[in-house]
Amino acid sequence: MQAHLVENFLEMLVLERNAAVNTCEAYRRDLQEFTEFLTRKKSDLKTATHRDVADFIQSLDATGLSSATQARRLSALKQFYSFLLQEGVRSDDPAMNVDAPKASKRLPKYLSLEEVDALLASAEGDEPEQIRLYALLNLLYATGLRVSELVSLKYPPMGKDDNFLIIIGKGNKERLVPVNQAAKTALANYLKIRECFMGKESHSKWVFPSSSKEGHLTRQRFGQLLKDMAIKAGISPSRVSPHVLRHAFASHLLANGADLRSLQKMLGHADISTTQIYTHVLSERMINLVKQHHPLADAK
Repeated sequence: MQAHLVENFLEMLVLERNAAVNTCEAYRRDLQEFTEFLTRKKSDLKTATHRDVADFIQSLDATGLSSATQARRLSALKQFYSFLLQEGVRSDDPAMNVDAPKASKRLPKYLSLEEVDALLASAEGDEPEQIRLYALLNLLYATGLRVSELVSLKYPPMGKDDNFLIIIGKGNKERLVPVNQAAKTALANYLKIRECFMGKESHSKWVFPSSSKEGHLTRQRFGQLLKDMAIKAGISPSRVSPHVLRHAFASHLLANGADLRSLQKMLGHADISTTQIYTHVLSERMINLVKQHHPLADAK
């Protein structure tokens, strides 16, 4: 792999576009996969052609990857080759006219109110692990945080106003997210026993410290704990993930009258079009309202 080209590109993303660590790692994996594809074709990043890029995207479709994943990998290639063109490494852009696959309009999965209640109930208990998990679940459902934002919350998690969490989201953008009383109580109870998870350390900058290399609870570990709770609650673990709870937060808020702009701010979406996928809940609610209250709803 022509590693220096990729490293220069990633460095540019960080310095000039303030790209998040997770974004850079995803691009690194995408470019690694493309490099391996080119190697099999006896080509490389400097000599790749338009046909090579198109064939790579077509090969992704053959493996069954979603159109969204394919589009993200093509976006990585387009940005990479645009960078090489600007830097004078190449005189052309082989990714320029490659079409992205059409995105499927799949609705987000989410849990019902009853299922969320069952999940929360399954996490309750007096043991430190249970107290921590109960706090994590309450915070996730009460705020709709991305799982990476949740597990990497800085200590203390709130500023002068204890009604809001201070979140550093994508692109290092700071936002305030309101927290309800149930989540604040669960968090306060956890903070009383937080030192149980600090090991030999006398202090930690993380709300949820652990012995991981990151110093805090990992996304993977939280995901495993969540699936364990799903089984305990009688819910299929395949239907439960941190992201599904984020969807539940958004869908339930809209169903109860929240507006899209407020939801966009709470979720940390840069573009409201990303938030609009949740309007399927509003559509269902309007249909039910017409069925229940329109004078001709029962007409035969």
